[in-house]
Amino acid sequence: MALQASFLPSALSARKEGKAACIVKESAFLGSSILEHHKSQFNAPVLRTKRESNHSVGVVKAQTTAVAAPGLSQSAVHGKKVLRKGVVVITGASSGLGLAAAKALAETEKWHVVMACRDFLKAEKAAQSAGMAKENYSIMHLDLASLDSVRQFVHGFRQSGRPLDVLVCNAAIYRPTARKPTYTADGSEMSVGVNHLGHFLLANMLLEDLKKSDYPSRRLIILGSITGNTNTLAGNVPPKAGLGDLRGLAGGLDGRNSSAMIDGGEFDGAKAYKDSKICNMLTMQELHRRFHEDTGITFTSLYPGCIATTGLFREHIPLFRLLFPPFQKFITKGFVSEDESGKRLAQVVADASLSKSGVYWSWNNNSASFENQLSEEASDAVKAQKLWEISEKLVGLA
Repeated sequence: MALQASFLPSALSARKEGKAACIVKESAFLGSSILEHHKSQFNAPVLRTKRESNHSVGVVKAQTTAVAAPGLSQSAVHGKKVLRKGVVVITGASSGLGLAAAKALAETEKWHVVMACRDFLKAEKAAQSAGMAKENYSIMHLDLASLDSVRQFVHGFRQSGRPLDVLVCNAAIYRPTARKPTYTADGSEMSVGVNHLGHFLLANMLLEDLKKSDYPSRRLIILGSITGNTNTLAGNVPPKAGLGDLRGLAGGLDGRNSSAMIDGGEFDGAKAYKDSKICNMLTMQELHRRFHEDTGITFTSLYPGCIATTGLFREHIPLFRLLFPPFQKFITKGFVSEDESGKRLAQVVADASLSKSGVYWSWNNNSASFENQLSEEASDAVKAQKLWEISEKLVGLA
């Protein structure tokens, strides 16, 4: 269904602190410690977050106390010393949020960024244009639309001999104007296949590498979205996200034996993206429930704000791409630059004050981070388990 930019709404207030309205009709818009000698390379100070001790199993609690962003704080690591750079893998790091985060981390000279991208030459040019020092990054091929490519990436990464300290599942595709579905090499609808299933396999395969890391704070981060959260104003803009009983996913999303949509409904490109973001947030919650206590790995998600200029919107209609950035800057006040969003993601990768597992991070208009609340569906423990079991079968893990 084509998106109409003429539906740009009038000024909208955020539902809660840190939730800038990032809304247009029928669209999906863009949620431990460090060593003392790992000094911050960012300018803004970091304030400690006061967190609730009671954290229910199915829901991420909202938090009002804030942490200033961007910044990487310094903190003592009890009984642990790391004399090497941290190693972080970031998918989709050749542009947008992924590139901005890679640049922010590389500039600290405390991290080596593995840019996991489909287009090697594009990633190399992007890294050079961003001024990233060669010793602080490397590039590896990864096409999330192919499960074989995911397996090859994991094999190649292990062959490199590098440890893995943080994995960031960032890459995503968004096709809001698509009238018909397209499919991955494995036969699943493209948006869910790339954004969810490819990352699901990658996260599960690299979990063993994270377990082996001697780094003091190991993390697995999956990008969420305000549009997949129906407890927000943006999340209620049609078409609304919703996974239903997962009947389409259980059938493989192949468009032949089952619907190409997770809920079994008619194809809608914008909704397919939003549905994939619910899957991302549910996957984070299930990873936390299954593995955090035994491994100590931090599992988090985040919504870094509305990056209105990102290449994610490249398949939108031209009028939308023209009007959306000024609309976010001057009407909703929800605009976030790629540079700022990258620093926010870098915080979640490396900041000691954002090390709590099972959290969905957001930022307010003062760039202060806080623990946000996931919608009922995005924190449904029963649905998360069912999604996990179906996804395991689809990617060949069960």
